[in-house]
Amino acid sequence: MHTHDAQALVLTALTEGPLHGYAVNAAVEKLSGAPLGAGSLYGALARLEKKGLVEALAVEGRRRPYRITGRGRELLAREARTMERVSGQVFETVTPDEVQYLDRVAATGAGRTYKHVARYELRAGPGHTVLDLGCGPGTDLAALAGSVGPGGAVIGIDASREMVELARERTEGLATVDVRLADIHRLPLPDAGADRARTDRVLQHVEDPAAVLAEVRRVLRPGGRLVLAEPDWDSLALDHTDLDAARAYTRHITDRIVRNGIIGRQLPRLVREAGFVVPSVTATTSVFRDVRAADEVLGLHRNTRRAVAAGYLTEEQGERLLADLASEGPFLASVTLYVVVAEIPAAAAGTPAARP
Repeated sequence: MHTHDAQALVLTALTEGPLHGYAVNAAVEKLSGAPLGAGSLYGALARLEKKGLVEALAVEGRRRPYRITGRGRELLAREARTMERVSGQVFETVTPDEVQYLDRVAATGAGRTYKHVARYELRAGPGHTVLDLGCGPGTDLAALAGSVGPGGAVIGIDASREMVELARERTEGLATVDVRLADIHRLPLPDAGADRARTDRVLQHVEDPAAVLAEVRRVLRPGGRLVLAEPDWDSLALDHTDLDAARAYTRHITDRIVRNGIIGRQLPRLVREAGFVVPSVTATTSVFRDVRAADEVLGLHRNTRRAVAAGYLTEEQGERLLADLASEGPFLASVTLYVVVAEIPAAAAGTPAARP
């Protein structure tokens, strides 16, 4: 018996006490979001009674109530223990630390794909000064150093001392790399001193994306290029039979988990407002068909629990969502990330030209 079938729903509904048919179906609708058809309801009751999992009580008026038997409660408890064990095998039970999470995402196929697009669009070349804003543990600093060569410079900036120390450790020996502890809302850099800049899933977390973009506009030379890779969490699609629950899960991510949850779709407008032109926008969609791989990136288990605590999902919806995701059935989830290219207009006639 599976947690999503009619018999399981009826059995679960009866755990609160004896109910007649109409009341059973009302409880089932509360659990699953939809009532059972009359044939499914009474067929499930008949099968459960035959198995000794429920028993019919004396008729009350024209209604016959049913109650769960001790054997039925034992079965539900056994299935709950099994599901808890299975869920623990499928989902992460310990939240990964930030460095572990960033390294993990970068190593996924989806991570490699969008990073390849972003590096290509950055067009970093020999002699360039490149800014990696929110560089984290230095995941991309070495590749950027290889692009600019010995005559260039790569400046990584992050507000976390832990990240800066780790990035410095990982790039030790790369003379062209300089990692600095600073707030990207207030860059410790001169005006018009850099050729290229990038962000990688950073603006989704900052306090004021517009202020960051204004700072980048200030420190880039005329003709300079900024490449931003940012997700739109409102695009998160999770296949589940309870569409309301799947949508509520996504709303919770967008509303409560990520500070700027829809920054991906906003970027073209925001960079134009900051004084850039936008020559291209590329959408890359990560598709997950394995629940374990999705959990490592999307945090399905911990974010479902948070959604329940925040009132976006009922306890019953959360339990059913996790139980179904942990089952052996087909799985599909996807989320879209945008790579936005922004450029500062080239120097006007009579003003010094930007470096190539």
